[in-house]
Amino acid sequence: MYKVLFTSDYEIHGSGMGSPRELVVEPTTRMLDQFDRYGAKLTIMADIGEILRFKEYAERTGVDRFHHGEIAEQLRRAVRTGHDVQLHVHSSYFNATLDETTGTWKQDWEEYDLASLSYDRLREIIARGKAYLEETCRPASPGYRCFAFRAANWSMHPSPNIVRALADEGFTVDTSVWKYGRYDDLVKFDYTTAHSDLIPWPIDASDVCRRDPSGRLFEFPIYTEQQPLWVFLTANRVYRVVAQRLNPLPAPSVPDPMAGRASPTAPSSFRAKIAGKLGMLLRKHPWKMDFNQCTGKQLIDGLLRVEARYGHPEAPLPFVLIGHSKTFTKHNERILRPFLEYVAAHPDRYGFGTFADFDPERYRDGLASARKPAGRSALAHAAE
Repeated sequence: MYKVLFTSDYEIHGSGMGSPRELVVEPTTRMLDQFDRYGAKLTIMADIGEILRFKEYAERTGVDRFHHGEIAEQLRRAVRTGHDVQLHVHSSYFNATLDETTGTWKQDWEEYDLASLSYDRLREIIARGKAYLEETCRPASPGYRCFAFRAANWSMHPSPNIVRALADEGFTVDTSVWKYGRYDDLVKFDYTTAHSDLIPWPIDASDVCRRDPSGRLFEFPIYTEQQPLWVFLTANRVYRVVAQRLNPLPAPSVPDPMAGRASPTAPSSFRAKIAGKLGMLLRKHPWKMDFNQCTGKQLIDGLLRVEARYGHPEAPLPFVLIGHSKTFTKHNERILRPFLEYVAAHPDRYGFGTFADFDPERYRDGLASARKPAGRSALAHAAE
C-alpha cells in the first residue's frame, strides 16, 4: 500500500509581500474542498513565523489586517475534518518589521538560514511554533499533536543543532529533504547523498542525509527523481517562476569570486556560456513531486514508477508530495483532478493519508525484511 501525503507550505511570498487571504486562506479553502470530494487528506505545513507576526499585529492594533482570525479558523477546520496541520518555520519572520505603507514584512535576513542558527535559538523558535499550533488546533480536535516539521527553504544543513532541537521538543518526523537537491545561496544544503528518495529513515544527528539506527528523528523525504529539463515545462511551473521573479528575495551578501581578477576574453566567455546552456539542457535535474507544478498525468506516472521499483512491502510507504498555497491556482485545481481520481479508484494499491497514519519505528531497520512479492506488476496497471 502506498499512502499519498499531500503537504502544502502555508505562507505568503518569501519576500514578505502579498495578502494572506489571497495567498493562504482562499487557495487552501479550495484545496480542502477539492480533497474532501475524493477522500484525500491535506497536511498544512503552517509557517509559524509569519502567522505569529500576523497575530501580534492584530493584538497590538486591534485591526486584523493580515487575517489571523481566518487563518486560525482554517487550521481548526482542517484538523476537525480529518486533515492535518504541522509545523513549518521561516525564521526570518521572528524579528520582522512591517512597512506600514506597502504592507510588506521586512525580514531579518541574518536569521534566514534556519539550520545555521544556534541550538538555543532553534529550540526557542520550534517550541513557540509547536505551542501555537497545539493551542490553536486542540479546541477543534483534542487529540491533536504537533510532531512533524518542514524547514523553510528545506534548510536542514548543517544538521546537528536543528536535528537535536527538534528531537528535544518531541518531534518524530522531518519532511524537508528531497534527494539530489542542492542549494548554495541564502541557504546551503546538499541532499545528493540522502539515504532514500522514498523510504523513511532514522536520522543521523550530524547529517540529515545519513541513516542512524538509533536516531530519534525520522526523515520522510519529499519524493524526487532526476529528470531532463523538458519535463519541467508545465504551465503551473512557468506561473511559479513568474511569481518568484515578481517577488524577489535579496541577493546573497557574499564576496564576488571574480573580484580582482582579469575579465575573460569575450570569445572564451561566450563559449563558456554556450557550454553551460547546453549542459543544462543535456543533464538531468532534481524533479520534486510538486502537486502545484506537475500535471495530473505526471503525478500518476511518478506513482507508477515508484510502485514498479519498490513493489508492495508489508509496511506502507509514504509518497510525499509538496505544494504551496500561494501557487494553488484554479488551473492547478483542474489538472490535479485526474491524479485524485486515479488514486481514489485503486484503493487496493493506494490510499490518502497524513503522517499520523505511520509508525516511524517500522522503518528503523529498513524494509529489506518486510518485502513481499508485488503480485501483478504495477506497470500492468498503467493501461487501466
